[in-house]
Amino acid sequence: MMRARWAFAALFVAAAAGAQKSVTSKKAARDTVRTPHDSAKVSRFFQSQEPITATLTTNIKRLKGDKVDKDGNAPWRAATLSYTGADGAAVEMPIKVKVRGIWRLKNCEFPPVRINFSSSVAKPTVFRGLDKPKLVSYCRDQDEYEDYVLREFQLYRIYQLLSPASHAVRLMRLTYVDSASGKKLATRYGFMEEEPYSVAIRVNGRMLKIAGALPDDLAPFQSALVGVFQYMIGNTDFGLGALHNAELLGMPSGEYWPVVYDFDFSGAVNAKYATVDPRLRNHTVRERLYRGYCVPLETYLKVFALFNAKKDAIYALYADSLGKRLRPADVKETLRYFDDFYKTINDPPSATQSIAEACLGTKPK
Repeated sequence: MMRARWAFAALFVAAAAGAQKSVTSKKAARDTVRTPHDSAKVSRFFQSQEPITATLTTNIKRLKGDKVDKDGNAPWRAATLSYTGADGAAVEMPIKVKVRGIWRLKNCEFPPVRINFSSSVAKPTVFRGLDKPKLVSYCRDQDEYEDYVLREFQLYRIYQLLSPASHAVRLMRLTYVDSASGKKLATRYGFMEEEPYSVAIRVNGRMLKIAGALPDDLAPFQSALVGVFQYMIGNTDFGLGALHNAELLGMPSGEYWPVVYDFDFSGAVNAKYATVDPRLRNHTVRERLYRGYCVPLETYLKVFALFNAKKDAIYALYADSLGKRLRPADVKETLRYFDDFYKTINDPPSATQSIAEACLGTKPK
């Protein structure tokens, strides 16, 4: 262990940020996710940072009664999404929604949903090109729970700064109306999340359904980037091999890149409902625990260099027009939490003990 720490300290002095290594996966590139014909236009929706104000109307009681089966399927329910267009005219779109998820589905006042946009209906609207994106909505009609949504939204934005292999997001100010009673349930922030196939297209890859990836199957730099990002935000609610809150991209180079999502159980969000797997040694989500795969020490340094290079841009996200929607106290608390992360990765003994020696799998010599 002491030898590894000395080696890591020496590499801190000698290494510089460089290109990632290339690996050849042992897994076949099969079972790709379907790519809709209009998918090349999907990312246009997410290029704008302007929040969308809209109203979602559906039979909320019926929706809350739906269940997700073992294959992840649930019935589609009729709904409408209405907003004011750029020309000031009212736009009302017939859509479909279905429930998704596990914890939020059981515990939230409004369940997490996926929206189904008809291409012909969406084409003349701001939602042009979207197919079946996730809507991340509030859990309870309380300011505290809305804060959790805004904090998670920021983490997606950070991830985008670090890697193109990440889900783009767009903020929405949504009013939820029950179609059965006509009653308004709440008006809260939520956000739309880019679909997996759109992420794959942007990086010229293919989104795969193959589970069981081991450390040697993944591109070292991308594997470490995901692990260090999750460590930064204090998230242990993921599994790369099991594809738990994770996806797998097959790249033209033959590399396999992990992509992660769902960060509401992270320490940076610090939701009061968030818990830690009892099998882990950290007791709260605010306690960081590295759950990434092992990679060579040199690779960690390249990843640390990227995080250092992006630090100012990451912190700036909390001072722009979107970041200012967070309460000042939340911003201060979050940046202090990130400060601790940066102290760790820039201190060789701490980085060795907390990351390089805590990784999952066989540690490279």
